[in-house]
Amino acid sequence: MTSTDAALALLIFVAALLYSSVGHAGASGYLAAMALLGVAPAVMKPTALALNILVAIVAFTKFYRSGAFSWTLLWPFAVASVPFAWLGGWITLPTHFYKPLVGGVLIYTAWYSFRSARQAESVPVSAPPISLRLFAGAVLGFLSGLTGVGGGIFLSPLLLVLGWAPIKVISGVSAAFILVNSSAGLLGVMQSPVVLPPALPGWAVAAVAGGLIGAEYGSRRLGNPMIKKLLALVLAIAGAKMILTA
Repeated sequence: MTSTDAALALLIFVAALLYSSVGHAGASGYLAAMALLGVAPAVMKPTALALNILVAIVAFTKFYRSGAFSWTLLWPFAVASVPFAWLGGWITLPTHFYKPLVGGVLIYTAWYSFRSARQAESVPVSAPPISLRLFAGAVLGFLSGLTGVGGGIFLSPLLLVLGWAPIKVISGVSAAFILVNSSAGLLGVMQSPVVLPPALPGWAVAAVAGGLIGAEYGSRRLGNPMIKKLLALVLAIAGAKMILTA
């Protein structure tokens, strides 16, 4: 393993630890790290999706076992997102306009999340209509496949800002959403020849290790206000990275 591969393994570990603590899998962090260290663009998207699948499995398992999950909330998002995530993975589009826009939205949502962490936890929560969840799932799935990020950074702020679920349930639902979208997106990417780096097994170990620590900490040991603050940090990092790597 080269020094670059080792540095990437460390960055992947840190990203997986931080993101998994709020039910995310870290793809935007992996993409940013690979971009900064000069990994070829053709390698970045399938690698990020593959690592995302591993960490999403870990995060989903941890949050599900802790009771921080809702099948009723998830299934319309997931059913609609899978075919569109596959389509987005299959398509390659320029992102120099798209990424700054999404980055700005995520940074704004990070501010909202941090502010809401200081509010009372007993806020009204109401699930949206199934038709709205199906539509949102299709849109978010397509965006997820296009960017290779799995969708948690899009779904979490939507659920949070609109009050569609309690914060810990958002983490569990996001982890499951990321898992199905990353899997579908990777299948879409694989419709064309895929190049995976030789160092991927080592990066996978780093990602799983970080995911285990982060998801355990987030699912069992943190209070809700702290999770909101961590979610704000994750969203701010994701937004900044999208802007910087546009």
